[in-house]
Amino acid sequence: MSEKTKTSLLPHFVIGTAILAVILAVFFWPSEHPQEVETVVVPPPVEQPAILPEPVIEAPIVPPLPPEPITPEPEISPPVVVQAPEPLDLSDGAVKTKLISLSDYDAFARLLIDDSVLQRFVVTTTSLADETISPSHRVLNNPEKPFRTYKQADKDWIDPASYKRYTPYVDVFDSLETESLLGLYQEYKPAIEEIFAEISGPDDDFNEKLIDAIDILLDTPEVPVPVEVFTDSVMFKFADPQLEELAAPQKQLLRTGPENMRRIKAKLREVKQALQD
Repeated sequence: MSEKTKTSLLPHFVIGTAILAVILAVFFWPSEHPQEVETVVVPPPVEQPAILPEPVIEAPIVPPLPPEPITPEPEISPPVVVQAPEPLDLSDGAVKTKLISLSDYDAFARLLIDDSVLQRFVVTTTSLADETISPSHRVLNNPEKPFRTYKQADKDWIDPASYKRYTPYVDVFDSLETESLLGLYQEYKPAIEEIFAEISGPDDDFNEKLIDAIDILLDTPEVPVPVEVFTDSVMFKFADPQLEELAAPQKQLLRTGPENMRRIKAKLREVKQALQD
C-alpha cells in the first residue's frame, strides 16, 4: 500500500475504532440491581484500545503571491491649444519703430520718411533695379545741407563738404547688423511681395529685383577726386562723359564720395551674400 493510500485511509480507521469502543461499553456494563450474589470470576478487564486523536494534517504553506505591479494610469494632458499668431502690424509707425531699433544712432529716426515705408522701399528697390530713381518714393529724407562745388582753373569741382552730408546716412547703414536686417526683411516679406505684385509682372520676383539693385550699385566705378562737374542751369552733371552715362543710381552713389561709397559697397556685399545663402 502506498504512502498516499495509507494517508487517505487514516481518517476512516480512527472513526471505526471509536465506534467499536462505544459498542463494547454498552454490552458489558454491569446492571445496578443484581438478584443473586454469586461468585463471579471476573476476568481481568480487557484493556480497551486507546482512542487516538485524529491527527491534524497541516496544509502545506503556500507562499503568498507577490502583489501585481500597479501600473499607473497615463496622465492625459489637456489638448494643446495653438494660438493663431497675431497679424503683423503693417502700420508705418510699427515698421519705422522696428527699423529704428536695429541701429544705435538717434539720427536714424530723423532720416526715415514717416509714411508708406514699405511701399517706398518696394518702389525704390524696383526703380534701382531698373537703373532709375523715383524721387517721389524715396525712403530717406534729403540731406539738409545743399550740394556744393568750388571753382578752380575755371572749372567746377565737387566740394568735399558735399560728401560729408551723406556721412550720417552711411553711419546708420553701416551700423545695421546684417542678420537683424535680413530677419526684419523676412518678417515683412509677405507684405512686401503683395505690394510688389501690384507694380510688377506675374513672373517677377522681388528678391531678384533686390539683388539686381544691389549689383547695379556695386558696379559703380571708383573715381579719383576731385571730380569735375558742370551745370546746364538745371542741375550739375559729370564732366566726364563716361561718368555721365552711368545709371542714375550709380551717379547718385558717386555723389556720396569715395569713402562713403566704399563703406556702402562693403555693407551691400554682406547683404547680398546673406540673401543668397
